[in-house]
Amino acid sequence: MLPLDPSSYGALPGIGMQGIMDLMLQFFTVSLRIGAFLLAAPFFGSRMVPLPIRIVFTMALTLFIFQLVPYPDLEVMTSTRAIGIIWQEISLGLSAGLVLTILFSAATIAGEQIATTAGLSFAAQVDPNTGASSPVLAQIFMLFLTTLFLSVNGHLVALNIIISSYQLIPIGAPIAFSVLVQTGIDAVGVMFAKGAILMLPVSGILLMVNIAIGAITKSAPQLSLFSFGFPLTLMTSFVLVYLYVYPLAAAMQDMLDSTLQIMDVMLQGAANG
Repeated sequence: MLPLDPSSYGALPGIGMQGIMDLMLQFFTVSLRIGAFLLAAPFFGSRMVPLPIRIVFTMALTLFIFQLVPYPDLEVMTSTRAIGIIWQEISLGLSAGLVLTILFSAATIAGEQIATTAGLSFAAQVDPNTGASSPVLAQIFMLFLTTLFLSVNGHLVALNIIISSYQLIPIGAPIAFSVLVQTGIDAVGVMFAKGAILMLPVSGILLMVNIAIGAITKSAPQLSLFSFGFPLTLMTSFVLVYLYVYPLAAAMQDMLDSTLQIMDVMLQGAANG
């Protein structure tokens, strides 16, 4: 039997305290990008998902990947350069999540404009995602987009893009912040363009219906606008939204593909910059 070192009596075998601290620092640094993305991304960052669940999900994802992620020297992470690295990791995750959130808002814009044209803007309630009051039709559009996003595994694609970015942009590698800012600005324009594409079929027909109602009430003043025009507009709106479900799903799926592509191109541009 091997003699035991008296100095080791009462000690537990394993990693020393310094090794544990270094491991915790590495784990924390790797989790920043994923955690920032989950905080800002649609569905993951929703108020309906409690913060403890997001934290646990972030830790679980980090646990699976942190041994595979390129990590800078510990001397760098224990110096003042660590502040810039932490800020950079948070910026990457927040930028990716905010781009998705901005582009997802196209569905809300389309729903609000259709509700306004149809005279349904008064049918509003508090949106659980934002805490602000919005038309019910806009919330239905957002729920439809979120359901489609989950059904086509868009959430898995988004997480795969973020996890793959650790190989594309290692922790501590220089990035082009201008690409992140420019992509966010461009995403706002794409959001309005996609929102217009989603709402134009229904809003255009409703506009023609309103013009026809105006012409009828002008030629026949005995027909009241509220007793004739408003019910006709509502009935037309319900029929159009019902018929628009399948084209809307195809348009939203195309929007999801372009949204994930914009997010991927943004991270590649930040790495190449």
